[in-house]
Order: sequence, then C-alpha cells, then structure tokens
Amino acid sequence: MSDNQRHTIFRFAVIFLLVVAGFIAVIVKIGVIQTREREQWLNIAKGQVKTNQPVAATRGNILDCEGRLLASSMPQYYVSMDTRVEALHQGKDTLFYHNVDTIARGLARIVHDRSAAEYRQIMVEAFRANKGKGKIINKLTKRRITYTEMKEIKELPLVKRGVYKSGIDFVNQHRRVKPFGSLASRTIGSIYGEGGYGNAGLEKRFDKELAGTDGISTRQRVGGRWENVTVKEEEDGIDVVTTINADLQDIVETALRERLELVQGDWGCCMLMETQSGHIKAIANLDRNSDGTYSEMMNHAVTRVEPGSTFKTIALMAALDDNKFKLYDTVSVTREPWVYMGKSKHTDSHPKDTIYTVRSALAISSNQALAKIITRSYEGSARKFVKRIGKMGLMDSLYCEIPGAQNAWITVPNDTVTLSKMAYGYSVLLTPLQIMAFYNGIANDGRMIRPMLVSELRKDGLTVKTYETETIRSSMCKKSTLHDIRECLHDVVWDNNLGTASVRKWNGKIVAYKAQSDLVSIAGKTGTAQMIIPHRGYSGHNHRMTFVGYFPEEHPQYTCICMIENPKNYPAYDAGYDCGGVVRQIAEKTIAYSDCYGIEEGKLILERR
Repeated sequence: MSDNQRHTIFRFAVIFLLVVAGFIAVIVKIGVIQTREREQWLNIAKGQVKTNQPVAATRGNILDCEGRLLASSMPQYYVSMDTRVEALHQGKDTLFYHNVDTIARGLARIVHDRSAAEYRQIMVEAFRANKGKGKIINKLTKRRITYTEMKEIKELPLVKRGVYKSGIDFVNQHRRVKPFGSLASRTIGSIYGEGGYGNAGLEKRFDKELAGTDGISTRQRVGGRWENVTVKEEEDGIDVVTTINADLQDIVETALRERLELVQGDWGCCMLMETQSGHIKAIANLDRNSDGTYSEMMNHAVTRVEPGSTFKTIALMAALDDNKFKLYDTVSVTREPWVYMGKSKHTDSHPKDTIYTVRSALAISSNQALAKIITRSYEGSARKFVKRIGKMGLMDSLYCEIPGAQNAWITVPNDTVTLSKMAYGYSVLLTPLQIMAFYNGIANDGRMIRPMLVSELRKDGLTVKTYETETIRSSMCKKSTLHDIRECLHDVVWDNNLGTASVRKWNGKIVAYKAQSDLVSIAGKTGTAQMIIPHRGYSGHNHRMTFVGYFPEEHPQYTCICMIENPKNYPAYDAGYDCGGVVRQIAEKTIAYSDCYGIEEGKLILERR
C-alpha cells in the first residue's frame, strides 16, 4: 500500500471519528438540556412567546335628559417604576442618584400621599434589590392620580426623558364616578370593582351596551424590551340617555329627605313622572342609616307592598265601571266596627254614625264604606272584581329598566271576607311605580302608559336607538267612570271638610295646608296602611303612608307619588300632611322650574306651544 493510500485512509478515519464524536456530543447535550437545563430553557421559551392580552374598552356614560353626566368612567393612573432599566445603572448609577431626590420631592408635592423621604426610600430600596439589578414598583403612589397630576409628574427632571431613561410609567385605569354624588344613585346603579360589569340599576340593565368591546394587544420586542402592541382596537361603550332631569331629581330627593328626617321613617320613596310621555323625571329611594342619616340603598320604587287606601280608587273605579254604584248613591257607616260575616272587622280613622255618598266616602277614605261598596257589588263573584281590575291594565307587566322590578300581585280571593279587605288595599301587593302608573292613567284621559327611565342610546354623540312611549291600555275605563273618579280625587285635596289631603284644623280653624297649594292645583289620594310585624301580625302603631297625585289638575303634566315607611312620630303622622306635603312642595318647585306655564288672572295657565 502506497503512502498516498495510507494517508487517504487516515484522513477518512479522523473525519469519521470527529463525526462520531460530534454526534455523541450532540446526544449528550440533548440529554443535558432535557434533564439538568430543562427548566432554564422552558423559562426562556416562555419569555419568547407572544401572548395576547385584552385592552379594556372605556365604559359608556349614563346621562340625564339634558346630557349631564350621571355616571362616567374617568381616566386615572397608577404610577409604576422599573428600576431595572439599563440607563439608570450606567456610569456608577449616576443618573438615578442625581435625580432620585428631585423625583421624590416632586411626587410628594403633587400627589400628597407620602413624604419625600418615604418616596426616596421606596425607590432606593427597589433600585438596590437583586444585588443592584433593581426591581419593578407596581404602585409607587398610594392612590390613583388624575390626568392633570400625571401631566405634572411627566414634567419632573428625568421623568420627562421618557420611560426608557427614568423607568417611570403610568398605568391607565378608568374609575366609575357619579358627578352628582348620591343623586338617583340606586337607580343609576353600580359596577363590580374597577371596570367590572354592572351589578345594579341601569348599570346592570344596559351592561352590554355600556361595556363596549375590549381590544387585543400582543407582546413584542421593542427597543430591547417587551412592549404591549395593539393588534385589535377596543370599541368603547354606548352612552345611555335617561329621562331623569338632575334639577328635578334634586328637588324630589331634597323634599323627601327633609320629611324623612322630620318623621324618622324607616325608608321613603318618591317619583315624578311626565303624564303624557311616561318619562320618569326623578326617582328617589332613601333608607335610614344607623346614625339617623339617609342614603340610597334599595329600589323601593319597584318593590311590592300593600298599597293601603290608594287602592280604594282602583276598587271604586271597578264598581262604577261595572254599574254597581253611582257617584251619589249612599252608604252608611257606624261608630262601632262593622263586622262582616262574623269574621272581619272594619273600622274608620274618624269613626261616627253617618251616611256618605260614594263620592264623599272616597274623599274621607272610609274603610267601612269601601268594604260595603265592594262586598255588595261582588259578593259571590270576586273573580269578576279581579277581572275588572285586570282590564284596567294594573296587572299588566310594566317592564321596568330597573333589574328585579316586581309585578303586581292580585289574585282571586277564596272568600268574600278577603274581598272586603281588598277594598281598601290589603291582601294585594303593588309597587310604588305601579301605583303611580295607574294614577297617571287617570290624569292622562284614561290612557295607561309604561313609565320610562331611558329615552335613547348614543354612540359618539349620535343617536343609535330611541325608546318610544308605550301604551299599556288605551282606555282604562268608560269616560263617565273616569270623570267620576277625577271628581273624587279633586275632593281628597280640595274638600276642606272631608278631604284627607286638604287642611289641618284646630278648634274649627285651618292651621295648616296638606296637598293644597296657591300656586298649582293638585288632585290625588292618600293611603295609610298598617304594617305586618313578624310574629305579631298587623300593627296599629306601625304604618306606611302614601300620597299619589297629579298636577296641574286642569291640564295634568306630571304625576307624583311619595311613600314613607314606619314614621316614628306616632300618633301625629298624617299621610295627607306628610306625603301630601312633599308632593305639594315638589309640584310648586317643578312649576317654578318649568317655562311652559304662565299666570293669567292670578291662575296658573298651561301655555300651549
């Protein structure tokens, strides 16, 4: 074998051995990576993956009918600091230590939540962490800062050089605020946490529209560090325009609060509604706190209660419309309780032996008289009584924008004894909203309409959906019945001898006015219902007071209801004086607020436009 052949064989042998050695080295390295270095490389791999993250949309606003903000998402910011940025650690940390005191003093001056010394200590400790490599401070300030404060912080030395030099950044988080404070707070509702979903009121009912659609961002390498880059733009929420008028809301809530503080009721509810449109201009729900103050906690407006004597109007309308009685037919009442069928006692608050016309019986709100009228009309045919009430629209669903709103509960009684109690508002359940809607139908020429809280939805200032007035019943009863009922409701306020919402007298002299007003004529009905006390039944010392009415009586423009639960000034409570007085105050101020009325020969005249 020649030298050249031996040399060639040797070269191939060396190459083969190198290939084998390389292969063995690769196998060994793979084994090391899969075992000893596995976690290290998995962590590196995770860091290289582009992860999608949601970009929160800005929640839409809730506005009053004049476009004023009732609820809005205001931008606020957390201040964060990444002390790991390379620029801060160059040149023996000169950039950081030359500016940390100035930044600390600036934050203390602008934010007012920590001292300059505290800010300096936090930043220095974070800078020195991890053997001088630094760490991230997620919340450098204790509280969120406003946009104005953020702009001011950005002008501090070093901070104005940007996040890659200072490490200071601002995390945007929208906060839900109510510019009018507690005004209509329970109706407007609330959301879970910051930027969460609606959990009450209009915030819950229109959560999908208000929330909008979140965008998507992904992590990408930018300038030597990972940044979130938007892939899909977020779509901000739609604005909800309510029927509420913030000025009228303030009038209603103030009047209710003042009366509640005077009588120390457990809670109160008051609403003001436009007669022809059904637009609710104000809605107040106030509960008594442990310290005696009042705040919005529950939606009493849509919670069922026994309506008491406000139901007498409904019962009498049924009897008149079925031609069971006429307005000037008579009914006798007695000083002693009237016992019906040996089981049910019926007493009046002003007991005496007398004879009332049907009209005067409603004006003075006689329990005995109404019980006799209804039992004589429907004895043995209670189903017909309930059916007649159903034809008026009272039992139809009102569909309210407030989540959890309850429907009326009126069932056919098994016996006439129960029917006799239904005549004046027991064994039936209605919400204040339903009571107001019924009386609004009387004011609206017999047309019963659905109360509305939302008029439209807007996107970028443009209307995307409009909600129209909805008729529940075009005619609640015969025109003659409607005329008679209006006459009765007039007497409740203006008959100074019988009307329960007319005047207070002492020794035959008028000492105070209830729902009567020199500025505006009001018609309506009082109601005083005994409350059920657990394990005791109905209590003669715990009552629920109500007045519901409309104004101006000649050309009704508004319907208003006030209900107060369990006033503590027993026995001085008076539904006509307390609740009727609240409605009178609201009516006078509403008229003064409105520009569609004039005075002619000393009387209020609706100016047609």
